[in-house]
Amino acid sequence: MKKNALIKGTLILTAAGLSSRIIGFFYRIFLSRMFGEEGMGIYELMNPVLSLTFALCTSGIQSAVSKFTAGQSGPSRTADRLRILLSGMLFSGILSAGCAALIYRCSEFIAGSLLLEPRCAPLLRIAALSFPAACLHSCINGYYYGIRKAGIPALCQLVEQCFRVGSVFLFWEYAQIHDVVFSINVAAVGLVIGEFASTLVSLPMAWFHFTGQMPFRAPATARYPAVVGRLLMFAAPLSANRVFLHLLGAVESARLPASLQQFGYSQAQALSVYGVFTGMAMTCILFPGALTNSVSVLLMPLVAEADANGDLSAIRTAVLKCVRYCLLLGFSCLILFFVSGNFLGSFLFHSELTGRFLRTLSFLCPFLYLNTTLLSVLNGLGRTGATFALNMLSLMTRLAFVFFAVPCFGIQGYLWGMLAGQLLVASASCLILRSFLKSSPQKRP
Repeated sequence: MKKNALIKGTLILTAAGLSSRIIGFFYRIFLSRMFGEEGMGIYELMNPVLSLTFALCTSGIQSAVSKFTAGQSGPSRTADRLRILLSGMLFSGILSAGCAALIYRCSEFIAGSLLLEPRCAPLLRIAALSFPAACLHSCINGYYYGIRKAGIPALCQLVEQCFRVGSVFLFWEYAQIHDVVFSINVAAVGLVIGEFASTLVSLPMAWFHFTGQMPFRAPATARYPAVVGRLLMFAAPLSANRVFLHLLGAVESARLPASLQQFGYSQAQALSVYGVFTGMAMTCILFPGALTNSVSVLLMPLVAEADANGDLSAIRTAVLKCVRYCLLLGFSCLILFFVSGNFLGSFLFHSELTGRFLRTLSFLCPFLYLNTTLLSVLNGLGRTGATFALNMLSLMTRLAFVFFAVPCFGIQGYLWGMLAGQLLVASASCLILRSFLKSSPQKRP
């Protein structure tokens, strides 16, 4: 049953992920042609702030909701699962509202002093409005991952992407008809519309899910303070780790265009190269990752439950199969992007630079897809400290290349840094899991 649930959930999430990525892929092409490489660079600079906020407000809470929901199996525990979800939504909602207000008021400072690009300020103010909605439906998704029902998260993912892209396309149609010129800020408006649309779908779904079960189930056995305490004990270190990592990631993103200027680019050229790299080349490289992302999301609660039951054999089987298939996918994509990188860059984005990036980044694929799964397994085993250390290792490696290699070798130096960081994480993760899997249940830490 567990194996079937994982396979079924993976297929559902993968189908939704691939559909969303196909939509998002062509959306990036549309944005790049509509606003140019520099506009894409400005838009991409906003993403580290969004990732940092999500890490603080939702990431750890979503994982906690998923983990503890998975531990409350059986129809008699519906009330306990509801308390877990409501506790996570309340705490995440309060944090997200505070962060939205802070970023809205401090957008000029963040854009000018931290991101070193004042034109990001309007984007930040608009995107801040999406934080509460994004956090609410992320907690609901975490609940459904925990009970291994991936249909609702998959639907929400598709709804969010369709409304985001569809709204921007409608704005563009309006601009064409009425001869109006929109800036890249319209992409942030689409982000807000997509997040609210996804929330408006997930909330009624969760309501009907619980109202259909609660009248026939036993009352909750745990009170809200105890539930909140358990969630925070698990989520706090995980969120702190991710916040710190995303904070350093924001430094990395802000510093990279500055280092490119040290290499000899103008500000506009540096933003254009940054936009091509993040908004075009990495979009292609991450596209096949829909499969590994789906596996990693559903694998964590499965591993956590097997670990709680002392079922080392189930963990070993899941890890070995995931490693095998991730490597197969990774090396297949390496060959694809290396051979056809120049063609894809020119055909899809009309950019030779994108093609050159794709050929270099192709060597990331085996390690990038594998690491997503391995780190999820470590989180499921409760090794959040190990995942934090590994992510820090990768990030510090990249930062070293940003500060010292990029000014000398340009963006190629950063690509080398990414490859080195992924290699280190893959090697260390395999060593940790190998040590764990070779130990008996009596000797496990």
